[in-house]
Amino acid sequence: MNKTLHRKTMVANWMIQLIISEKYRFQRHLLSIAFCIVVLYYSPADYVEPFETYNRLVIFFQIILLTYGNMYFFVPKFLFRKRYLSYGLFVLSGMILSFYVHEVFSFYFKPYLLPYEDDSISFFTFSFMIMMLIIASAAVKLFQQWISDARLIHDLDLAKTNAELEQLKNQINPHFLFNMLNNANVLIEDDPKKASQVLVKLSDLLRYQLYDSSRDKVLLTSEIHFLEDFLNLEKVRRDNFNFLISKEGELSGVQVPPLLFISFVENAVKHNNDSAKLSYVNLFFDVRPTELFFKCINSKPVVKAVNKSGGLGLANIKRRLDLLFPSSHDLKIEDNSETYCVTLTLKYQNELHNS
Repeated sequence: MNKTLHRKTMVANWMIQLIISEKYRFQRHLLSIAFCIVVLYYSPADYVEPFETYNRLVIFFQIILLTYGNMYFFVPKFLFRKRYLSYGLFVLSGMILSFYVHEVFSFYFKPYLLPYEDDSISFFTFSFMIMMLIIASAAVKLFQQWISDARLIHDLDLAKTNAELEQLKNQINPHFLFNMLNNANVLIEDDPKKASQVLVKLSDLLRYQLYDSSRDKVLLTSEIHFLEDFLNLEKVRRDNFNFLISKEGELSGVQVPPLLFISFVENAVKHNNDSAKLSYVNLFFDVRPTELFFKCINSKPVVKAVNKSGGLGLANIKRRLDLLFPSSHDLKIEDNSETYCVTLTLKYQNELHNS
């Protein structure tokens, strides 16, 4: 059943491509001309030869002239530009001119009419046939234009999304860098040795941000190593701080967008500083058969610190998740009296799992 449906889908896609793709333009015109020739060849004869052949050539060139004139001149020049009155006048003129051409050749060929054949046709019947021909050729161009417009809208939306994603990712880097440089600046006077360690570790982090994070996807193991460096950096700065990174499942081959988790971890570190007791940040990564599970839980200080940053990091990551995984992520935030917990579940997609 699935194979049959797949075949039907492939045939339908090929037929659409045959109609709209520039690659099949020659084949498309060849098929159209061949179809007209076959229909005229197998239609009943009205005249003796060679006048029947002449008559069919006249009809053939009328069809070609009307079809291609409509598709490549009148539809783009009038219909696409919403000049409906001008296009309507063309249709009416085409019907009248074609009818009189038919009448002239019918009068000229009348002596060569086969016995019991009647080549007379009313204007309304002939006009109806011409109208069907014009509508059919216009429908092809309208369908091509609709597909072209839909692709353009999709490309513009994709470009806009990519630009927004790049802007959001670039906002993370300066925000993170500002925090770390500020930490190093504070340590320079109190503990120059620790300040030096901070700057060395910061250079490693910046190397990851400058090179690896410029890619669309990075290995999950690299991202975890980046978070570990970040937390080790925080541990150097603070004596009463611990962290834990738990990893379960097969992590190798799993890819994620770069800097996907740093905002959660940075937010956890920023808001758990407590001089009265030991503070902690615990990270859990679990690669499951159909999803990637991430959890970040941090302790909260007895006295809550004043937040002046406006939550830029978390706002960015929420927007990135909406753009990258619009229907395949689940983000939950639990703010308790003693802990703050973020859980993120990402459903596997082709771009997430390349094992």
